[in-house]
Parts: sequence; C-alpha cells; structure tokens
Amino acid sequence: MITRCAVRIFASSMKLWMFLICFALPATTVFAQQKTVDGVVFDKDSKDRIAKVNVQNITTGKSIYNTFKGEFKIEAQPGDVLVFTKSDHHPDTLKIQGGESLAVYMKRTAIQLKEVIVRDTLLNPQKRLAATKSDYTKIFGPLNSKDLLSFGPGGAGLSIDAIYNALSRSGRNAAHLRETIEKDYQQNVIDYRFNRTYVGAITNLKDQQLTDFMIRYRPGYYLVKTASDYEFIASIKTNLNRFLKYKKRPYSLTPLITPEDSKRDLGRDSISKS
Repeated sequence: MITRCAVRIFASSMKLWMFLICFALPATTVFAQQKTVDGVVFDKDSKDRIAKVNVQNITTGKSIYNTFKGEFKIEAQPGDVLVFTKSDHHPDTLKIQGGESLAVYMKRTAIQLKEVIVRDTLLNPQKRLAATKSDYTKIFGPLNSKDLLSFGPGGAGLSIDAIYNALSRSGRNAAHLRETIEKDYQQNVIDYRFNRTYVGAITNLKDQQLTDFMIRYRPGYYLVKTASDYEFIASIKTNLNRFLKYKKRPYSLTPLITPEDSKRDLGRDSISKS
C-alpha cells in the first residue's frame, strides 16, 4: 500500500517537473535570442552626428531616443525592423540582419544652407571717435591739457604744457582740429540715428521725397541724444505731417554757378548793351 502511494507521488512529481521544464524551454530560447543592437545616426548631407532621433523597433514595440552624440542601443534580433524618425529629417527604416553596429544616414526635409557670418562694418559714432582719437594721439594725448595749474610734490604751479597749447600756433591748430572732430562726431551721431532706413520705415517716403524730408527736417544733436524712441518717432511723424501739408512748396538748393556760367552771362550782357 505504501509502495503504491510512493509510486503515485513520484509519478505526480515527475509530471510537474516535466511541465515546468517544457514551459521554461521556450522562454529560455526567447531570452537567449534577444540581443542589443547599437549604432550611430548621421546627417546624410553634412555627415555630422544628429541627436534627438526616435528609434523604434516596430516588431517588439519598444522605442528609445539616441544620445547627444548620435549613438543608440535598442533590444532587437535578426528580422526586426527599426524605424528612425526626427522632425526635420525624412524617416528611415532598417531591417536587422545581424549583430553588427549600424550607421544610419537620414536626409533633411529641407536644404541646409551653409552658415554665413555677417559682420557690420559700419562703426557707431563712439567707436569712430575713439578711432579718430587714436589717430591723433598728439592732440588728444598728454598735450591736451586745459588746466593751467599743475600739482606736484613741491605744491601747485603753472602747467607748461597748458600754457604752450594756449599760446602756440600748433596749440591753437590742435584746439581747432579738436573742435572740428567734435562737430563731425555730433553729425555722425545724428546720421547714425536719423538714417534713411529708419526714417523711411516710419514715413513710408522713398527716393527724392525721402531725401527732401531728411534734409528739411534733420534733427539737432541735443534731440538725438536726449529723446526716447517714442519721442523721436513722434517728432518724425509731426514733421511728416508738415512735410505732406507743404510739400508743394519749392524746396531746393540754389543752383551752383560755375565760372563758365558767369562768362556766358557777361557775354550776353555785353551783346545786349551793344
């Protein structure tokens, strides 16, 4: 009796073990076949690595994003299909053949233009003034002293350089040149703010009308330096209303009279008198 029970228990245990073994074998086979595929994604035109690419294994449903270096790793096995997508590139599809690393080249949806660096060659008035001062270091350097008194270890005294600049011809010429440079600087400040592009965008004037307006209503240095953007635009618009109201009035420079014109006029006068 005991022997029969033992046989039955042993038989039941064997069936259970056989069932577990049969169930585990397919799972072991699946896990053994699952592999990791790696690779790098490049731009097809520039050959640069590209990031933020979505890599999806449509066979298993898994998806990842590649790294900032363009590299990726995803679980896949031979026969799986990978789809690579990025917003500014055409999608690409690859079928896994083996376990080798992949090099994926994606084409842009639009043509990428080469980067062009544009540098502004027009110096602002401050930089132009600094460049001018560096060119004329003598009149803007140590000799450019307006203080007649100098202070030293022995106390206060007269500045020889200042007296020389005030009395000598070269000193007076330097002062005159400094004054000219300062006036040019002020005109550059006006031109820098009151320019054709800026005024044309506000007034919608073009060509000769724009030229006439800018000559007639050229602002002063104080207004250009102190007015806010709102005040400056309001001033231009106010002058525009005046310009449009009185634009029929002649406004032109006196014709330039050349020596030849004067000779012709003298010839006509002599003929008429004779």
